[in-house]
Amino acid sequence: MSQQEDLITLVDEEGQEHHFMVLDMLKLNGQDYAVLIPVDAEELPDQEAEEQEVVIFRLVPDGEELALLVVDDEAEWQSVAVAWEEGNADVWADEDEEETEQ
Repeated sequence: MSQQEDLITLVDEEGQEHHFMVLDMLKLNGQDYAVLIPVDAEELPDQEAEEQEVVIFRLVPDGEELALLVVDDEAEWQSVAVAWEEGNADVWADEDEEETEQ
């Protein structure tokens, strides 16, 4: 995994690179999660976050490093998504106010 500001590149088991923008890191029920959105390498960092599907990864110790496992369990994904949304409610309220002022 390489990191440049809030952008990371993950390499899958087949050796293919996938680029993501880090939206947030959070802990829920003692487990660490990363909330990311996939981005196309040609459009880094110009894509709108609202236009991308969020991918949630569970951070799991793997020796001395961390492995990122895609959360594909619907109930776990929803729990993390709700916790993330609640943690960012004030940020979105500020953005809504800015848009209405324009």
